[in-house]
Amino acid sequence: MLKQTAFITLLGMSASAMAGDWQVKLGASALAPQNDDNGTLNVPLAAGGSAALKSEISNEINFTPSVEYFFANSPISVELLLAAPFKHDVELEGLGKVASFKHLPPTITAKYNFKNSTRFTPYVGVGATVVIPWGEKLSAEAQALTGAEKLEADVAYGVAGQVGFNFQPADAKNWGVFADVRYADVKTELTAKTADGTKVSLGDLEVNPWVYTIGYSYKF
Repeated sequence: MLKQTAFITLLGMSASAMAGDWQVKLGASALAPQNDDNGTLNVPLAAGGSAALKSEISNEINFTPSVEYFFANSPISVELLLAAPFKHDVELEGLGKVASFKHLPPTITAKYNFKNSTRFTPYVGVGATVVIPWGEKLSAEAQALTGAEKLEADVAYGVAGQVGFNFQPADAKNWGVFADVRYADVKTELTAKTADGTKVSLGDLEVNPWVYTIGYSYKF
């Protein structure tokens, strides 16, 4: 009897947990790395020695869909940010563009929604992000300068913060508009690879992006 009661209670709790609302969001995001300081890379020179040069990463714009779950009778929600691939150029002080890479930045945040009597709902969130790079390429000039043929970037993890709002017009039943800003503390280690397979660490590329997003939301 006790086991049956416990089982029924767990089922009830599970049903209650799943009684919340789902929301899908489609936004356009501007991803702006912290360009005042993306780190200093230790660049090997084909002629011998190395040079410590400041790096800079380009700003990019792309579509960023997300899925959000609102817990029943609670101001808490959890949002998973997805994205189409971003492609960035990397410039070095005095050399211009030397490399490029693509990446996906899936980010999950736990959010507190400040519900009120209006249709304007501000929110704040905190969570984690991961940067998954691929397609790293060195420019022909960079290959000649360094003697390297390939560039590798490590998968990177970091903490993310978020602040924004959702607005539902008076004549809208399920849809709304939203805008938010995210910041992530994340860096990736770069490695140059020569023709003979030798790997040389270039140091950390400090991405630390701000992500500015606007778009539409639809709640089920």
